[in-house]
Amino acid sequence: MPTIPFLRAAWRPGAFRGFRTGVSLHSHTSHSRESLDFIPRFAAACPPVAALLRRYEARYRRLHERELDYAAAWWTPPLGPREALILERNQIEQRGLAPFVSITDHDNVEAPLLLRVLGDSRDTPVGVEWTVPWRGTFFHLGLHNIPPRRAAERIAELNRFTANPDESLLPGLFDWIAESPDALIVFNHPYWDEKDRGCAFHARLAEDFLHVHRPWIHALEINGLRPWSENRRAVALAASAGMPLISGGDRHGCEPNALLNLTSAPTFSEFVAEVREDGFSCIALMPQFREPLLLRLLSAFADVMRDNEAHTYGWARWNDRVFFRRHSGQVEPLSAAFAGGREPSLIRLFAACARLLDNHRLHAVMRGLQRSAPEFEL
Repeated sequence: MPTIPFLRAAWRPGAFRGFRTGVSLHSHTSHSRESLDFIPRFAAACPPVAALLRRYEARYRRLHERELDYAAAWWTPPLGPREALILERNQIEQRGLAPFVSITDHDNVEAPLLLRVLGDSRDTPVGVEWTVPWRGTFFHLGLHNIPPRRAAERIAELNRFTANPDESLLPGLFDWIAESPDALIVFNHPYWDEKDRGCAFHARLAEDFLHVHRPWIHALEINGLRPWSENRRAVALAASAGMPLISGGDRHGCEPNALLNLTSAPTFSEFVAEVREDGFSCIALMPQFREPLLLRLLSAFADVMRDNEAHTYGWARWNDRVFFRRHSGQVEPLSAAFAGGREPSLIRLFAACARLLDNHRLHAVMRGLQRSAPEFEL
């Protein structure tokens, strides 16, 4: 691919020269709810697992006289707010830079608001990844540096839109967010077809969405956990719209964000002004970004399934961090659903696969394959 001047490769000498601050954007904590509705789709790619899943679904149907509702269950990332903040800060500080960290959990601001009551993290910006349903698909917008005093009120209003979308309300909501000159609105991973509606269909709607809402969106994201081919399309889209690109690590596990922004701005608000008013953005590709994407995704999956005795809320085992809503409406951790503490065979298989995927020999083989066919060049 041709050289992109606003990208800096951290493995090259002088990558951080001229900057004093690293900015970590778009990462998740245990306050994010990650739906399990992907399970049937992924199981379909492995016939033995699909057959086992069908048997489990049939047993559930017999016992409860209703279908298994995957949308009523969710997993949460393994790191609490404090752990996530330390992880992101450490990566930046090890490069001799001052850290700005904007955590954006799905549709809630609990983590940054909790961090802001701690002495050494009172300047944590309030951010969220807002889910925006639109014409048969949905998009994610990263909202950074929301005014803290009105954050809960604004998120409640945004979530009402997510639950009952009305396209005519979006301009007013965008005005409400962007009225603060310190707020930053980013179109996250615009070409990711999360709803599996078809890549061409989703891409067309993403481009339409940006065209309609261009007056309020300040930047498009290059995403640290999406294929480079998809990110390249975001680069082209930003160029055609005359917009800056910004980093988004999208961390869900224990690997720090693979993409950072670089700045010399002394405050987060001044960093926002660089992007929003000046259109300036410099993105650093961290060493982990060179690892095969599949390997990194498998490692993140293993992080989710790994025990964490130091978890902020005491959710030490992976099944303490997976939740489901009973038909009565009561929410419980998955660990409470196992009679006698023994997991069903399908879940035991799932956990065993996660441990297998965390094998160092497998990682070495995948690295060798990547070296023979690099996905991108700088």
